[in-house]
Amino acid sequence: MRLSAYFLPTLKETPAEAQIASHRLMLRAGMVRQASAGIYSWLPMGLKVLKKIEQIVREEQDAAGAQEMLMPTIQSADLWRESGRYDAYGPEMLRIRDRHQRDMLYGPTNEEQITDIFRGALRSYKDVPKLLYHIQWKFRDEIRPRFGVMRGREFLMKDSYSFDLDNAGARRSYNKMFVAYLRTFARLGLKAIPMRADTGPIGGDMSHEFLVLAETGESEVYCHKDFLDFEVPEDVDYDGDLQPIVDRWTSLYAATDEIHDSEQAAALGDDLVTARGIEVGHIFNFSTKYSKPMNAVVTGSEGEEIPVEMGSYGIGVSRLVGAIIEASHDDNGIIWPESVTPFKVGLINLRYGDEACTSACDTLYRDLRRAGVEVLYDDRDKKAGAKFADMDLIGLPWQVVIGPRGVKNGIAEVKNRADGERIEMPIAAVVERFAS
Repeated sequence: MRLSAYFLPTLKETPAEAQIASHRLMLRAGMVRQASAGIYSWLPMGLKVLKKIEQIVREEQDAAGAQEMLMPTIQSADLWRESGRYDAYGPEMLRIRDRHQRDMLYGPTNEEQITDIFRGALRSYKDVPKLLYHIQWKFRDEIRPRFGVMRGREFLMKDSYSFDLDNAGARRSYNKMFVAYLRTFARLGLKAIPMRADTGPIGGDMSHEFLVLAETGESEVYCHKDFLDFEVPEDVDYDGDLQPIVDRWTSLYAATDEIHDSEQAAALGDDLVTARGIEVGHIFNFSTKYSKPMNAVVTGSEGEEIPVEMGSYGIGVSRLVGAIIEASHDDNGIIWPESVTPFKVGLINLRYGDEACTSACDTLYRDLRRAGVEVLYDDRDKKAGAKFADMDLIGLPWQVVIGPRGVKNGIAEVKNRADGERIEMPIAAVVERFAS
């Protein structure tokens, strides 16, 4: 993409309403614009990042055996009355009526909807287990939306739901999602710590939230120092016993602000590490909390009716954009991990109007695209300092700089955005370097 044609409305000044780094940088880098309190339009660069995160989430859900579907954003209030949550959920739920005066709601979550789908389709113990998921925009009417996409009212969420015959099966499904979450966050370039958590309005008797380490995190995190070097398994047999992986990870943490166990934290002694965390995922095992009141049952091998055991598993897809920035930025701007960067390479033409320089950049831009490299080409009539500043702000992992002197010698300068290291290489070698 040529930057001269790209819709990238960057800002030099930080908007007054932006209080944290991710909000400041997403506005300044032209990724989002606020439509109303806690609701954002996603501009082209922001949407590219959002879609890449969504795809990684999708791939790991598929690998764990979950099947993708899509449920509506507007739900019937009657389903929530069946479960007993319609009045209990609170003012965060946006309640509406259609033209026929039927009570509806803009879904903040989908436990009732998926339970209704299950009970209408599956009847036998042979039909379980099942793992279903979707990625969908949701709405929760936060009393004080703030911090940009980190605490907005409208947000993109992946939520999956498990249906099992008994508690042992439900635990296996829970473990699948636990490990899938570890793999998802690792692919996003994040260290995510699983912590015991309150089940809140979702309900249930077992829950973990996943917190990304960042200085601006909402919760204080206490974990074993070995966590920082513990590698997420790359090859996982989801049909095997995942309990040892889960036990290993959960043994490395102590507590959060919400469930504070000072004795357990103190027991770690010199192995204790304290940090801040941002919640990006939450998983729940809530047994028959929804299946019993909504009569989601299967017939057992002897003809008995068995309420299915259920769990739900959420990842804040849009929130992850902010969380990645909070965990990976510097004073100059964003530093994207390569797995989610909107473009891999930023190509900078240092001398707009110089025929040789422009010809070399145009040729390299064409060849990079033909090789399948996502490249943003700064071909604007602007000073070099402005081009460098914008490239640092938007945070592409690699910058390739070509100026008149380099063209004479057939040399390009390549900068690593993360550590600032600069090297020179032949212009002819650039395509091979990044295509590989």
